[in-house]
Amino acid sequence: MSASLDWQRLQKALAIEADRGFGDMVGREYRFSEYLYLQLSTPERPELPKPLSERWQRAAENFATYPELSIPQRRHLVAETRRLIYQAQQSLNPPPVKIQQTKVLNQGLNTLSGLNKWGVERLQKLGLLTIRDLLFYYPRDHIDYARQVPIRELVPGETVTLVGTVRRCQVFTSPRNQKLTILEIVIQDRTGQLKLNRFYAGTRFTNRGWQEQQKRLYAPQTIIAASGLVKGGKYGLTLEDPDIEVLDQAGGNIESLTIGRIVPVYPLTEGVSPDLIRKSVQLALPYTEELPDPLPLDLRQAHDLIDLPTALKQIHFPDDHETLSLARRRLVFDEFFYLQLGLLRRRQQQQAAQKSNPLTPTGALLEEFYQVLPFQLTQAQQRVVQEILQDLEQPIPMNRLVQGDVGSGKTVVAVIAMLAAIQSGYQTALMAPTEVLAEQHYQKLLAWLTQLHLPVELLTGSTKAAKRRQIHSHLQTGELTVLVGTHALIQDAVEFNRLGLVVIDEQHRFGVEQRAKLQQKGVFPHVLTMTATPIPRTLALTLHGDLDVSQIDELPPGRQPIQTTILGRGERQQAYDLIRREVAQGRQVYVVLPLVEESEKLDLKSAIEEHQHLQTVFPNFTVGLLHGKMSSVEKEAAINEFRDGHTQLLVATTVVEVGVDVPNATVMLIEHAERFGLSQLHQLRGRVGRGSHQSFCLLLNSSKSDPARQRLNVLSQSQDGFFIAEMDFRLRGPGEVLGTRQSGLPDFALASLVEDQDCLELARTAAESIIAKDKTLQAWPLLLAELDTRHRQLLGGTILT
Repeated sequence: MSASLDWQRLQKALAIEADRGFGDMVGREYRFSEYLYLQLSTPERPELPKPLSERWQRAAENFATYPELSIPQRRHLVAETRRLIYQAQQSLNPPPVKIQQTKVLNQGLNTLSGLNKWGVERLQKLGLLTIRDLLFYYPRDHIDYARQVPIRELVPGETVTLVGTVRRCQVFTSPRNQKLTILEIVIQDRTGQLKLNRFYAGTRFTNRGWQEQQKRLYAPQTIIAASGLVKGGKYGLTLEDPDIEVLDQAGGNIESLTIGRIVPVYPLTEGVSPDLIRKSVQLALPYTEELPDPLPLDLRQAHDLIDLPTALKQIHFPDDHETLSLARRRLVFDEFFYLQLGLLRRRQQQQAAQKSNPLTPTGALLEEFYQVLPFQLTQAQQRVVQEILQDLEQPIPMNRLVQGDVGSGKTVVAVIAMLAAIQSGYQTALMAPTEVLAEQHYQKLLAWLTQLHLPVELLTGSTKAAKRRQIHSHLQTGELTVLVGTHALIQDAVEFNRLGLVVIDEQHRFGVEQRAKLQQKGVFPHVLTMTATPIPRTLALTLHGDLDVSQIDELPPGRQPIQTTILGRGERQQAYDLIRREVAQGRQVYVVLPLVEESEKLDLKSAIEEHQHLQTVFPNFTVGLLHGKMSSVEKEAAINEFRDGHTQLLVATTVVEVGVDVPNATVMLIEHAERFGLSQLHQLRGRVGRGSHQSFCLLLNSSKSDPARQRLNVLSQSQDGFFIAEMDFRLRGPGEVLGTRQSGLPDFALASLVEDQDCLELARTAAESIIAKDKTLQAWPLLLAELDTRHRQLLGGTILT
């Protein structure tokens, strides 16, 4: 078998494509179809038996035309390829004749007694290939049919089980639809009677023989149990599409997997029924006895965790709600624990492999900088500076993320770190995602560092060729110690003499490869990343679990709170009156919209349309326009016009969210505020309130829904970015907060970052204690093996940061 072919990664790609609706998803380097074509047609592909080899070749050819296939054709191709890859692996690595106990779970589903070939093929459509896959295919929900109630006590909306005697039963073909058969049963208990209906679509159920069989099964005086959702209708209460089982006597045992118990509900796909999943899982559950628990006993006892075999049994078919809760807690803990353990192990491995020279955290240069600073650092800034300087003293590279609200003073903290590197004989680089932000950083550093007689240069896509050559030359000789720039810093022509510290601002706007490429300009340089978008601790642990995280959670003194007001559809005139008053006093205004051009599908104002409209509303004011589709030169011109006071109103998209610093701007008007996340609104609000004048943020809410209003109320009641980020996270969930396409979130089967925050903290603590005892994890071979398996499944073989 070829070492270059990553079987699990192939299966992961196929599974994700299926989950996302066969849209030919875009990865970091390739589209899904390109990746599959390259992998399947690689010259190092495995030597397979002729029938499999021919199928393999056909699959590779089909993926070359994948974008032209219909969705059903794509679904069929993906399912076939998943089966092909599994069968190819089996042919290359046939199981030994005598299977050890620990290997039993890796057997194919065809070894399950009671599951036929048709069932195995259906389960393979869900990516379930082995007994282990089936055991770890968790329910997405549970329905409680365990509560048995008398007919008289039925309440609409509840799920219940009834036990009663059949009074009468009818089975007939619907007069309106000749392909629909209706089973109608009237049952009675000591408190009343109820009519139940079940509907069967298909001509086989219209067969007279089948209908007579049902009448005999549910003959009068037969005792049955029925479970379902209580629903009201014009003929009274009933159970919606109930599950029904005949009992041998009143109080007899219920053998069904769905009646009278807490029923698991599984994720399904076309052609796979809930009953097939439940039956298959029940067949697999005895094999949990073959499953060793990788978690050390002392760790389980310390955190009150039940053992893994019990957890798997109870998550699928729980005895009661208490055991279900215990099972879920253990399995959620496992998902978080292996993620955190993997991230911590990665950091340990990096630190062991990367050695850097300790820097000097004190010296004349730093002392001189403190003297020229026109303000005192806040306590939060001082705390974060100490954390950074302690990192720089270590013989391993710093890898720290600094979170800070808009205006909290992250840049000055970064400059102190840069000066520590410079006074130790190193060069430094600061990379920002946009030219606007890079220019802003450059101006700040220029104002501070020229007083210390340190050279600072700016390198962006707009830098002239002659200036660019000069910068390259001075970098190579070491004359230039501070370089600020955009993606231009990672071009091949940029060569540092001795790069010691890399600062990356708004790090989430850069890809992993871009950040790594800048780091590779030096020999294991220290790395400081910054973000003005606070994220909750649970997200920070999940996304940045192998980084050290610092928070600047305090604003400089003297900042006036921004008055934030929510306005409805009919209150626009209030906003315009405030704008006129502020501009009359010499102030300036931002108007922010979510779209550049008008959309036919969405009833939203566009930046271009609003720019034209406001020119007529305020004919005496100069109205500027700024959006992402403008060229760099046009953007720069629009920002400079506004910064220099030539423009009173600036109509913009969220391109102003970062980097536009105009202290004279006092009004931020946000159209369709309900369309933005709370953290993004808070970022936009931070564009005003940067001077000494009272500032205002006006949120125009076009939605009539109460949830939209409640979300915006959070912003009007708080100025704390960390609190707002936490509320945004709870209200919208992590995918929406981060942006689902490039969030980098792992794919948890059970765990919820919103609901299971305590469990994540517990798992982090446990992982830290394990790593502290043995960095290699060799003391726990089962744990190490499970970690490797989990990380391949959870993250497709890569770790996030």
